Amino acid sequence: MLPVWLTDTVTSDLGRALHYTELWGLEGVELRTVGGAEDRVPRVNESKISQALDRSGKFLSAIVPNMFEGPVSDTAAWMNDLVTFDETLNFCDRVRCPRVVIPPFAAEDGASVDRMADALRRAGDRAKEHDVLVCVHHGPETGCPTGVDLASLLALVDHSNVQATWDPVASLRAGEHPANGVDALGHRIAHVRCADGRIVDGFWEDTTFGEGDIDWQDQLRRLYALDYVGPLSLEVYVEPRPKHGLRSATTLIHMIRDVQREAV
Repeated sequence: MLPVWLTDTVTSDLGRALHYTELWGLEGVELRTVGGAEDRVPRVNESKISQALDRSGKFLSAIVPNMFEGPVSDTAAWMNDLVTFDETLNFCDRVRCPRVVIPPFAAEDGASVDRMADALRRAGDRAKEHDVLVCVHHGPETGCPTGVDLASLLALVDHSNVQATWDPVASLRAGEHPANGVDALGHRIAHVRCADGRIVDGFWEDTTFGEGDIDWQDQLRRLYALDYVGPLSLEVYVEPRPKHGLRSATTLIHMIRDVQREAV
């Protein structure tokens, strides 16, 4: 299991992000915005990213383009996303990125699961040509709120290049016990988001990683039992973020080592 982080949860400045990556002892980065808040990959300074990654010795675990973020009923929008997906995949080829993280469309009453599956299958066909994984990220605001929901959708998609981004925080916020979600997704998990928090008086409250209601030791044990060796991508939402990022990264690294020692 490889500790990385979603950089724009702290900074969109790549140089600063890579400095934190080294300082916090993490092995790589996941990129969504680079530069300004509107600078979404892949429409960013590609050469600057490649050069910065080469200098740092860190790897790019995943990118998060603007794709399938609307409702599946808007066929014209997601068909256009598929057309421009080639641009994203070519970007992945050039910067050596193995994963693209996208949602299973926006939450929508009466959404067609078959149409969601068809769109994701088409994305998987394109991604397969580039040896890239499409990692579908569930959440309360998407067409698959829980891990169980996402597992059902991916079983319908049934494509080797369409796998899951597992997110215990999104699971808990959607009313699911995270143990149920990780077990349902099982070997379809190809990417994991790591954050923490708790529900207080019906509202979500972010915490430093390891200090909320997610039993991360249990999560990591379950992932280890699945032989999961992919990225664990840290998100930081507690201020001041650089300080809590360091604490969170340290906790994540220690937890990974503890679970690995337990298994020996």
